[in-house]
Amino acid sequence: MIRRIILGFMGLHILHHASKEPVTGAFIMEELKRHGYKVSPGTIYPLLRKMEDLGLLKSRWDVVNGRRVRLYEITEKGLEVLKEGKEKVRELCKEILGD
Repeated sequence: MIRRIILGFMGLHILHHASKEPVTGAFIMEELKRHGYKVSPGTIYPLLRKMEDLGLLKSRWDVVNGRRVRLYEITEKGLEVLKEGKEKVRELCKEILGD
């Protein structure tokens, strides 16, 4: 159950960053590592593909620093899900943490 909760939070975290600028899988793995999560490509890329299949992200190929990379950008649906997710997380955390 904890894994599903963490994957949900990772999804919101991805949407958060993708709402600011296009992101790569490598960037997301480094960002999550910065927060103390060691995430493998075998976890992050299926999550990104699933989010794209759900219409939350769209991707395109680009060249960055001479390397071909897939960039993920948030969609309108992704923005709606991010907004709703932030409201739900805020509400639940407030109750759980008592703040």
